[in-house]
Amino acid sequence: MLRLSSVSISEHLGSLKYLFYLPFLMKALSSTSNGESINWSLHILIICALRSTVYSFWTSYCNMYFLTRNRRIIQESVDFKQIDKEWHWDNYLILQCLIASLGLYMIPVLRNVIPVWDTRGLIAIIILHMAVSEPLYYWAHKCFHGNYLFDKFHSFHHSSLVPQPFTAASATSLEQLLLTAVMGIPILGSCLIGYGSISTIYVYILSFDFLRCLGHSNVEVIPHQIFDIFPFFKYILYTPTYHSIHHTEMDSNYCLFMPLYDALGNTLNNKSWELHRTMSIDSGKNKSVPNFVFLAHVVDITSSIHVQFMFRSVASMPYTFRIFMLPLWPVAFVAMLLMWAKSKVFLISFYNLRGKLHQTWAVPRFGFQYFLPFAKRGINKQIEDAILRADKLGVKVISLAALNKNEALNGGGMLFVNKHPNLKVRVVHGNTLTAAVTLNEINEDVEEVFLTGATSKLGRAIALYLCRRKIRVLMYTSSADRFQKIQKEAPEDCQKYLVLVTKYQAGKHCKTWIVGKWITAKEQNWAPPGTHFHQFVVPPIFSFRKDCTYGDLAAMRLPKDVQGLGCCEYTMERGVVHACHAGGAVHHLEGWTHHEVGALDVDRIDIVWEAALKHGFRPVSDKNNISPKQIET
Repeated sequence: MLRLSSVSISEHLGSLKYLFYLPFLMKALSSTSNGESINWSLHILIICALRSTVYSFWTSYCNMYFLTRNRRIIQESVDFKQIDKEWHWDNYLILQCLIASLGLYMIPVLRNVIPVWDTRGLIAIIILHMAVSEPLYYWAHKCFHGNYLFDKFHSFHHSSLVPQPFTAASATSLEQLLLTAVMGIPILGSCLIGYGSISTIYVYILSFDFLRCLGHSNVEVIPHQIFDIFPFFKYILYTPTYHSIHHTEMDSNYCLFMPLYDALGNTLNNKSWELHRTMSIDSGKNKSVPNFVFLAHVVDITSSIHVQFMFRSVASMPYTFRIFMLPLWPVAFVAMLLMWAKSKVFLISFYNLRGKLHQTWAVPRFGFQYFLPFAKRGINKQIEDAILRADKLGVKVISLAALNKNEALNGGGMLFVNKHPNLKVRVVHGNTLTAAVTLNEINEDVEEVFLTGATSKLGRAIALYLCRRKIRVLMYTSSADRFQKIQKEAPEDCQKYLVLVTKYQAGKHCKTWIVGKWITAKEQNWAPPGTHFHQFVVPPIFSFRKDCTYGDLAAMRLPKDVQGLGCCEYTMERGVVHACHAGGAVHHLEGWTHHEVGALDVDRIDIVWEAALKHGFRPVSDKNNISPKQIET
């Protein structure tokens, strides 16, 4: 069936579909070596590459929420379902590439030598576009909104709830063929009358794609003042708002680029210009205030590419190093330097949960910078400014991720709460739920664990919790004083279950390791075969041992009713977030009014865990679905 053919073929071929370009490359190389006057195969390849660049750059801009958040027309975010549906958006480039080569073969006059530039050709293309392509597209598009054609074909395009540039290219084969004809008529016509030129072909095709991306961008970039000064111009060029109305209401605004034809066909939506004016005027205002903010940071230079505004499809999958990232490393490195020198905290992504807006902001600092003594003050200033900004906006809860709550950096957030005692926003480190998740993963029959990072916030809480359950904890630390301090916090009859160890050899008979401090291959080798490494260390340890198993970082699945989720959180799979992220969200959903900073309250571990389950958060490994309360010998 035409509706499915191009998508299903691509799904079967995968990346092999790009082999369709191979004959063009071979022909281009052959033509170059033979000294042909016009290397059409090379031009087709260049045009395809440029077109792909236009769509990719537009999509990147649309996903730069830190720039576009107040200009967005439809406020929802693009979800995984839409990303997957539009995965093969570039099918039509391959299709038109093949059709162009077929046209050159079947119509010899097209292979004639044409000049680099001919002004008459540009005029001819504009006239043919306005007089033929525009009305043809308008009529066909309107027909596609009839019951039969819409259900069988055009509904696929409209199933994307949030228009993006890739949406413009996502259509069925029949629609792609129609669009090829609409685009090809002006080019073919100008060449047949002898006015064709290489430059006008480039200009027309790239302008066509640019305007298609503009209309599907969901970001209003055209100022209303243009139409105030030149009122007739509103009938010459549509706007993103204009086309977004078509996607939401689907009974008006059918034009390609020129609203004139909607006016002539009596299908111009009456609120098009007023809504555009409102969007343009309000572009400087904060339209959506988040209820919850997760304050993250960049992990390393390569993983900085794993964001929606770089590669939407890559960001929709868990982060892992890919070869294509290597050439982009210098670009990412320069970006890191620029961010270090100038950037402020910025918006990365967002989703909706129970009608509440949840956003992820990023501190423009990379993981290694947190360990530079001279960078500490600047990082805390960035975090403090983000907290104060959230407080001013009316955010309810802000959760600090990973190194943003480092004990040595700011005491797990205590620095900001003490400095600003009148904060309305609740500052949360989320580590209580992190501890709960880690504890929940421990088997019920465990009697002894080996714990590294034992004197950290999380290590302390985990040790105290387990000793209360009569589980022996071998606490690896070089600080006897800090061990004794933690031991004194335990009930008197439980203190004997906390054991100070100063060598990794002490864990050679223990098959449950809880890793809160990075350990090397040599240190891992002390664990007996069959050991399972639980971990709350960032970054996670390498899996050196083939005879052992390794747990992921503490994480939870978001509730099933989450909406607009379209990117993965670092190495987490789709729909999974770090436990500290989930902990902040639970804090907000529960309406708790206390700050969760500094040392963990061991008594709240079970409370937070049960609250997370109540709100639909689920463990990543939902094997036994047991509570930390059930971890008893």
